[in-house]
Amino acid sequence: MKHLNRKVGKVAYDKLLAGVSPAVHVNSGVIRQLGATATFPRGTVFAKSSGSAGDGKLVILGTTAITNETLTPDSILCDDTEIGTTAAVNAAVFTGGCFNIDALTVKDGYTLSEADKDKLRERGIYLGTVLS
Repeated sequence: MKHLNRKVGKVAYDKLLAGVSPAVHVNSGVIRQLGATATFPRGTVFAKSSGSAGDGKLVILGTTAITNETLTPDSILCDDTEIGTTAAVNAAVFTGGCFNIDALTVKDGYTLSEADKDKLRERGIYLGTVLS
């Protein structure tokens, strides 16, 4: 009984989640392999590949689509994930919830557009800010 009230660990708040409504939904996603190994941080926004040249895999938002491929904003990465050059990677992604727009990561040089925000909202991902 002496161990019923003891500190087990600490959790650092990274400000990715901006609210509890709507509820957070987590699913699995397949991230396309890269030309050079890289680690995507928690909060990376992904687009899903579709179209006649699409493969159904996730790529970082801001990636340029190839001919006959459509990239649609789709999900947010749950945990830091290393992506290699030889195979696609299965990873946990958020497919619903309320997220802090200031804590999200997209491809360098890319800025989330209003159309991107609308597509994410259609999928149940709402973007807001966290007040300090």
